[in-house]
Amino acid sequence: ASGVAFAASNVTLYGVIEEGVVVSKAKHADTMVDLKAGFDSGNRWGIKGVEDLGNGYNVGFILEQGFTADNGDEGVEGKAFNRESILYVNGGFGSLAFGRTGGLAFAQSQAIRTGWVFGTGYGSSAWNAIDFVAKRMNNVVSYASPAIAGFTIHAMYSNSGANELANDDKKWSKNGHYYGIGVKYQANAIKSSLIFEATQNKNSLLGAVDQKGEAGVVTTEEKIKNHSAKYGINYGLEWDLGAITPMFGYQYVWQDGGNKDHQFGLSAKAPVAGGTVKVGARYTFGKNDGAKANEEDKHNAWLIGAAYEYPLSKRTIVKSYAGYADGGKAWKDESETKYNGYQVYLGLCHSF
Repeated sequence: ASGVAFAASNVTLYGVIEEGVVVSKAKHADTMVDLKAGFDSGNRWGIKGVEDLGNGYNVGFILEQGFTADNGDEGVEGKAFNRESILYVNGGFGSLAFGRTGGLAFAQSQAIRTGWVFGTGYGSSAWNAIDFVAKRMNNVVSYASPAIAGFTIHAMYSNSGANELANDDKKWSKNGHYYGIGVKYQANAIKSSLIFEATQNKNSLLGAVDQKGEAGVVTTEEKIKNHSAKYGINYGLEWDLGAITPMFGYQYVWQDGGNKDHQFGLSAKAPVAGGTVKVGARYTFGKNDGAKANEEDKHNAWLIGAAYEYPLSKRTIVKSYAGYADGGKAWKDESETKYNGYQVYLGLCHSF
Protein backbone atom coordinates (compact mmCIF):
# COMPACT_ATOMS: atom_id res chain seq x y z
CA ALA A 1 0.00 0.00 0.00
CA SER A 2 2.82 2.39 0.82
CA GLY A 3 4.41 1.69 -2.58
CA VAL A 4 1.17 2.61 -4.35
CA ALA A 5 0.88 5.83 -2.33
CA PHE A 6 4.49 6.73 -3.12
CA ALA A 7 3.93 6.30 -6.85
CA ALA A 8 0.64 8.20 -6.81
CA SER A 9 2.24 11.23 -5.17
CA ASN A 10 5.04 11.30 -7.81
CA VAL A 11 7.94 11.89 -5.40
CA THR A 12 11.37 12.59 -6.94
CA LEU A 13 14.82 12.67 -5.37
CA TYR A 14 17.18 15.07 -7.19
CA GLY A 15 20.37 17.02 -6.71
CA VAL A 16 23.36 18.89 -8.12
CA ILE A 17 27.04 18.46 -7.22
CA GLU A 18 29.58 20.88 -8.67
CA GLU A 19 33.29 21.04 -7.84
CA GLY A 20 36.08 22.93 -9.51
CA VAL A 21 39.27 24.96 -9.18
CA VAL A 22 39.21 28.76 -9.05
CA VAL A 23 42.30 30.88 -9.65
CA SER A 24 41.69 34.47 -8.50
CA LYS A 25 43.70 37.64 -8.04
CA ALA A 26 42.38 40.71 -6.28
CA LYS A 27 44.03 44.11 -6.02
CA HIS A 28 46.57 44.32 -3.19
CA ALA A 29 46.16 40.57 -2.60
CA ASP A 30 48.00 37.37 -3.43
CA THR A 31 46.97 35.03 -6.24
CA MET A 32 44.74 32.36 -4.77
CA VAL A 33 44.08 28.81 -5.98
CA ASP A 34 41.02 27.25 -4.34
CA LEU A 35 38.96 24.10 -4.63
CA LYS A 36 35.49 25.60 -4.97
CA ALA A 37 32.14 23.88 -4.53
CA GLY A 38 29.12 25.36 -6.32
CA PHE A 39 30.89 28.17 -8.17
CA ASP A 40 28.00 28.24 -10.65
CA SER A 41 25.33 25.74 -9.62
CA GLY A 42 24.92 25.60 -5.85
CA ASN A 43 25.39 22.10 -4.43
CA ARG A 44 22.06 20.67 -3.30
CA TRP A 45 19.88 17.65 -2.86
CA GLY A 46 16.13 17.67 -2.61
CA ILE A 47 12.83 15.86 -2.62
CA LYS A 48 9.87 17.11 -4.61
CA GLY A 49 6.46 15.66 -5.27
CA VAL A 50 2.98 16.41 -6.56
CA GLU A 51 -0.41 14.78 -6.11
CA ASP A 52 -3.32 15.18 -8.52
CA LEU A 53 -6.50 16.12 -6.64
CA GLY A 54 -8.71 16.04 -9.73
CA ASN A 55 -10.75 18.81 -11.37
CA GLY A 56 -7.55 20.59 -12.43
CA TYR A 57 -6.11 20.89 -8.89
CA ASN A 58 -2.89 19.45 -7.47
CA VAL A 59 -0.79 19.79 -4.32
CA GLY A 60 2.99 19.68 -4.37
CA PHE A 61 6.05 20.28 -2.22
CA ILE A 62 9.77 21.03 -2.55
CA LEU A 63 12.31 20.28 0.19
CA GLU A 64 15.82 21.34 -0.86
CA GLN A 65 19.02 21.32 1.18
CA GLY A 66 22.19 23.13 0.16
CA PHE A 67 25.68 21.97 1.12
CA THR A 68 29.32 22.43 0.18
CA ALA A 69 30.67 19.34 -1.55
CA ASP A 70 34.33 19.90 -0.60
CA ASN A 71 33.68 19.56 3.15
CA GLY A 72 30.06 18.44 3.50
CA ASP A 73 28.95 21.48 5.51
CA GLU A 74 25.30 22.51 5.37
CA GLY A 75 24.53 25.76 3.53
CA VAL A 76 22.85 27.48 6.49
CA GLU A 77 23.62 26.17 9.94
CA GLY A 78 20.63 24.75 11.79
CA LYS A 79 18.28 24.54 8.80
CA ALA A 80 17.40 21.07 7.50
CA PHE A 81 16.18 22.44 4.12
CA ASN A 82 17.99 25.76 3.85
CA ARG A 83 17.47 26.46 0.14
CA GLU A 84 13.75 25.79 -0.10
CA SER A 85 10.97 24.27 1.99
CA ILE A 86 7.62 24.94 0.38
CA LEU A 87 4.11 23.57 -0.04
CA TYR A 88 1.95 24.73 -2.96
CA VAL A 89 -1.50 24.31 -4.50
CA ASN A 90 -2.17 24.69 -8.25
CA GLY A 91 -5.54 25.15 -9.89
CA GLY A 92 -7.62 27.30 -12.17
CA PHE A 93 -6.97 30.25 -9.86
CA GLY A 94 -3.20 30.01 -10.38
CA SER A 95 -0.68 28.81 -7.81
CA LEU A 96 -0.44 29.53 -4.07
CA ALA A 97 2.70 28.56 -2.13
CA PHE A 98 3.82 28.74 1.52
CA GLY A 99 7.19 28.24 3.26
CA ARG A 100 10.84 29.17 2.72
CA THR A 101 12.01 30.23 -0.74
CA GLY A 102 13.87 32.93 -2.67
CA GLY A 103 12.63 36.41 -3.59
CA LEU A 104 11.00 37.12 -6.94
CA ALA A 105 14.26 38.56 -8.34
CA PHE A 106 16.61 35.97 -6.82
CA ALA A 107 16.27 32.19 -7.29
CA GLN A 108 14.27 29.04 -6.40
CA SER A 109 10.84 27.94 -7.65
CA GLN A 110 8.99 31.23 -7.18
CA ALA A 111 11.58 33.52 -8.83
CA ILE A 112 10.80 35.10 -12.22
CA ARG A 113 13.86 37.28 -12.97
CA THR A 114 15.17 37.19 -16.55
CA GLY A 115 17.79 39.02 -18.61
CA TRP A 116 21.24 37.89 -17.38
CA VAL A 117 22.97 34.84 -18.82
CA PHE A 118 24.98 34.00 -15.68
CA GLY A 119 21.97 34.22 -13.35
CA THR A 120 23.08 34.10 -9.71
CA GLY A 121 26.11 31.89 -10.47
CA TYR A 122 29.67 32.18 -11.80
CA GLY A 123 31.30 34.09 -8.95
CA SER A 124 31.72 37.79 -9.55
CA SER A 125 29.52 37.60 -12.68
CA ALA A 126 26.48 36.74 -10.55
CA TRP A 127 23.70 39.30 -10.94
CA ASN A 128 23.53 39.72 -7.15
CA ALA A 129 27.28 40.34 -6.72
CA ILE A 130 26.86 44.11 -6.17
CA ASP A 131 23.54 44.59 -4.40
CA PHE A 132 20.22 42.82 -3.87
CA VAL A 133 16.97 43.42 -2.02
CA ALA A 134 16.05 39.87 -0.97
CA LYS A 135 17.56 36.41 -1.31
CA ARG A 136 16.06 33.48 0.64
CA MET A 137 13.40 34.12 3.27
CA ASN A 138 11.24 32.33 5.81
CA ASN A 139 7.48 32.61 6.32
CA VAL A 140 6.74 33.28 2.65
CA VAL A 141 3.32 33.43 0.98
CA SER A 142 3.62 33.49 -2.82
CA TYR A 143 0.94 33.72 -5.54
CA ALA A 144 1.19 33.32 -9.32
CA SER A 145 -1.77 34.00 -11.59
CA PRO A 146 -2.81 31.84 -14.56
CA ALA A 147 -1.12 32.78 -17.84
CA ILE A 148 -3.12 35.14 -20.05
CA ALA A 149 -1.66 35.81 -23.52
CA GLY A 150 1.76 34.87 -22.17
CA PHE A 151 1.55 37.16 -19.09
CA THR A 152 1.53 36.04 -15.45
CA ILE A 153 1.29 38.20 -12.33
CA HIS A 154 3.32 37.27 -9.25
CA ALA A 155 3.03 38.52 -5.66
CA MET A 156 5.06 37.54 -2.58
CA TYR A 157 5.14 38.45 1.10
CA SER A 158 7.50 37.34 3.88
CA ASN A 159 7.20 37.94 7.61
CA SER A 160 10.94 37.57 8.23
CA GLY A 161 12.53 40.19 6.00
CA ALA A 162 15.49 39.46 3.73
CA ASN A 163 18.20 38.66 6.26
CA GLU A 164 19.27 35.06 6.95
CA LEU A 165 19.80 36.03 10.61
CA ALA A 166 16.31 37.46 11.05
CA ASN A 167 15.30 37.40 14.69
CA ASP A 168 11.51 37.47 14.45
CA ASP A 169 9.70 39.00 17.39
CA LYS A 170 6.26 37.89 18.49
CA LYS A 171 4.87 41.30 17.62
CA TRP A 172 4.13 41.50 13.87
CA SER A 173 5.04 45.18 13.55
CA LYS A 174 8.56 44.55 14.84
CA ASN A 175 9.40 41.73 12.46
CA GLY A 176 11.24 42.13 9.18
CA HIS A 177 8.98 42.27 6.12
CA TYR A 178 9.35 41.66 2.40
CA TYR A 179 6.90 42.65 -0.34
CA GLY A 180 7.31 41.74 -3.98
CA ILE A 181 5.17 42.08 -7.08
CA GLY A 182 6.11 41.26 -10.65
CA VAL A 183 4.94 40.53 -14.16
CA LYS A 184 6.48 37.89 -16.41
CA TYR A 185 5.94 37.42 -20.13
CA GLN A 186 6.88 34.18 -21.87
CA ALA A 187 5.65 33.37 -25.35
CA ASN A 188 7.24 32.25 -28.59
CA ALA A 189 10.92 33.28 -28.46
CA ILE A 190 10.65 36.06 -25.85
CA LYS A 191 11.01 36.04 -22.08
CA SER A 192 10.69 39.22 -20.04
CA SER A 193 10.07 40.25 -16.44
CA LEU A 194 9.51 43.39 -14.40
CA ILE A 195 9.79 43.12 -10.60
CA PHE A 196 9.38 45.56 -7.71
CA GLU A 197 10.56 44.56 -4.23
CA ALA A 198 10.66 46.21 -0.82
CA THR A 199 12.12 44.93 2.43
CA GLN A 200 12.65 46.24 5.93
CA ASN A 201 14.70 44.26 8.43
CA LYS A 202 13.37 45.85 11.62
CA ASN A 203 14.45 43.06 13.94
CA SER A 204 17.26 41.42 11.97
CA LEU A 205 20.79 40.82 13.19
CA LEU A 206 24.20 41.20 11.60
CA GLY A 207 25.43 38.21 13.61
CA ALA A 208 27.52 37.33 16.60
CA VAL A 209 30.13 39.85 17.75
CA ASP A 210 32.92 39.13 20.23
CA GLN A 211 33.49 41.93 22.71
CA LYS A 212 36.17 42.07 25.40
CA GLY A 213 35.12 43.05 28.89
CA GLU A 214 36.20 42.63 32.49
CA ALA A 215 34.83 39.07 32.49
CA GLY A 216 36.68 38.17 29.30
CA VAL A 217 35.32 37.72 25.77
CA VAL A 218 31.52 37.96 25.60
CA THR A 219 29.57 37.07 22.44
CA THR A 220 26.68 39.40 21.73
CA GLU A 221 24.34 39.92 18.79
CA GLU A 222 24.73 43.14 16.84
CA LYS A 223 21.56 44.58 15.32
CA ILE A 224 21.48 46.22 11.92
CA LYS A 225 21.99 49.96 12.38
CA ASN A 226 20.01 51.13 9.35
CA HIS A 227 16.40 49.93 9.58
CA SER A 228 15.15 52.07 6.69
CA ALA A 229 13.18 50.24 4.01
CA LYS A 230 15.12 49.08 0.96
CA TYR A 231 13.58 49.03 -2.52
CA GLY A 232 14.55 47.40 -5.79
CA ILE A 233 13.40 47.28 -9.40
CA ASN A 234 14.55 44.55 -11.81
CA TYR A 235 13.80 44.37 -15.53
CA GLY A 236 14.96 41.63 -17.87
CA LEU A 237 14.52 40.67 -21.53
CA GLU A 238 15.62 37.55 -23.46
CA TRP A 239 15.04 36.85 -27.15
CA ASP A 240 15.85 33.41 -28.55
CA LEU A 241 16.94 33.96 -32.16
CA GLY A 242 17.99 30.35 -32.64
CA ALA A 243 21.70 30.81 -33.33
CA ILE A 244 22.04 33.24 -30.39
CA THR A 245 19.95 34.46 -27.44
CA PRO A 246 20.74 38.09 -26.53
CA MET A 247 19.71 39.39 -23.10
CA PHE A 248 19.35 42.72 -21.33
CA GLY A 249 19.07 43.27 -17.58
CA TYR A 250 18.59 46.36 -15.41
CA GLN A 251 18.44 46.82 -11.66
CA TYR A 252 17.89 49.87 -9.45
CA VAL A 253 18.22 49.53 -5.68
CA TRP A 254 17.87 52.35 -3.18
CA GLN A 255 17.70 52.89 0.58
CA ASP A 256 17.39 56.04 2.67
CA GLY A 257 20.73 56.73 4.28
CA GLY A 258 22.38 54.05 2.15
CA ASN A 259 23.40 53.17 -1.40
CA LYS A 260 21.44 54.05 -4.50
CA ASP A 261 22.70 51.83 -7.33
CA HIS A 262 21.96 51.39 -11.03
CA GLN A 263 23.10 48.20 -12.72
CA PHE A 264 22.99 47.42 -16.45
CA GLY A 265 23.89 44.13 -18.09
CA LEU A 266 24.22 42.94 -21.69
CA SER A 267 24.76 39.22 -22.23
CA ALA A 268 24.12 36.37 -24.64
CA LYS A 269 24.39 32.61 -25.08
CA ALA A 270 24.91 30.53 -28.20
CA PRO A 271 25.52 26.88 -29.08
CA VAL A 272 29.15 26.30 -30.13
CA ALA A 273 30.94 23.00 -30.90
CA GLY A 274 28.43 20.87 -29.05
CA GLY A 275 28.39 23.09 -25.97
CA THR A 276 27.15 26.54 -24.94
CA VAL A 277 29.08 29.81 -24.87
CA LYS A 278 27.94 32.49 -22.43
CA VAL A 279 29.28 36.07 -22.46
CA GLY A 280 28.26 39.13 -20.50
CA ALA A 281 29.25 42.68 -19.55
CA ARG A 282 27.83 44.63 -16.62
CA TYR A 283 28.18 48.22 -15.42
CA THR A 284 27.16 49.54 -11.99
CA PHE A 285 27.17 53.07 -10.66
CA GLY A 286 25.64 54.79 -7.68
CA LYS A 287 25.96 56.99 -4.63
CA ASN A 288 26.20 56.30 -0.92
CA ASP A 289 24.06 58.81 0.95
CA GLY A 290 25.47 57.50 4.23
CA ALA A 291 29.08 58.39 3.41
CA LYS A 292 30.96 60.57 5.87
CA ALA A 293 32.00 64.09 4.96
CA ASN A 294 35.59 63.09 4.13
CA GLU A 295 34.65 59.93 2.20
CA GLU A 296 33.99 59.44 -1.52
CA ASP A 297 30.21 59.05 -1.88
CA LYS A 298 30.10 57.94 -5.52
CA HIS A 299 31.10 54.54 -6.86
CA ASN A 300 31.14 52.56 -10.08
CA ALA A 301 32.31 49.19 -11.37
CA TRP A 302 32.38 47.25 -14.61
CA LEU A 303 32.73 43.54 -15.28
CA ILE A 304 33.21 41.25 -18.26
CA GLY A 305 32.91 37.47 -18.18
CA ALA A 306 32.77 34.46 -20.49
CA ALA A 307 31.92 30.81 -19.87
CA TYR A 308 31.84 27.62 -21.89
CA GLU A 309 29.74 24.62 -20.84
CA TYR A 310 30.24 21.27 -22.55
CA PRO A 311 27.96 18.28 -21.78
CA LEU A 312 29.77 14.98 -21.31
CA SER A 313 26.38 13.31 -20.95
CA LYS A 314 22.78 14.27 -20.23
CA ARG A 315 23.64 14.81 -16.56
CA THR A 316 27.33 15.80 -16.47
CA ILE A 317 28.76 19.11 -17.71
CA VAL A 318 32.30 20.50 -17.85
CA LYS A 319 32.26 24.23 -17.05
CA SER A 320 34.94 26.87 -17.65
CA TYR A 321 34.86 30.59 -16.92
CA ALA A 322 37.02 33.71 -16.95
CA GLY A 323 36.00 37.13 -15.67
CA TYR A 324 37.50 40.49 -14.75
CA ALA A 325 35.98 43.26 -12.62
CA ASP A 326 37.24 46.79 -12.00
CA GLY A 327 35.95 49.36 -9.51
CA GLY A 328 36.30 53.14 -9.63
CA LYS A 329 35.86 56.08 -7.26
CA ALA A 330 34.79 54.76 -3.81
CA TRP A 331 35.48 51.17 -4.90
CA LYS A 332 38.84 51.71 -6.58
CA ASP A 333 40.90 50.62 -3.57
CA GLU A 334 38.69 47.73 -2.47
CA SER A 335 40.78 44.56 -2.20
CA GLU A 336 37.95 42.29 -3.35
CA THR A 337 37.81 40.20 -6.52
CA LYS A 338 34.29 41.35 -7.30
CA TYR A 339 35.60 44.91 -7.82
CA ASN A 340 39.28 44.73 -8.76
CA GLY A 341 40.62 41.44 -10.02
CA TYR A 342 40.07 38.35 -12.12
CA GLN A 343 38.68 34.84 -11.67
CA VAL A 344 39.37 31.74 -13.80
CA TYR A 345 37.42 28.53 -13.20
CA LEU A 346 37.35 24.94 -14.42
CA GLY A 347 34.89 22.50 -12.91
CA LEU A 348 32.60 19.52 -13.27
CA CYS A 349 28.84 19.58 -12.58
CA HIS A 350 26.71 16.44 -12.16
CA SER A 351 22.93 16.41 -11.79
CA PHE A 352 20.80 13.51 -10.67
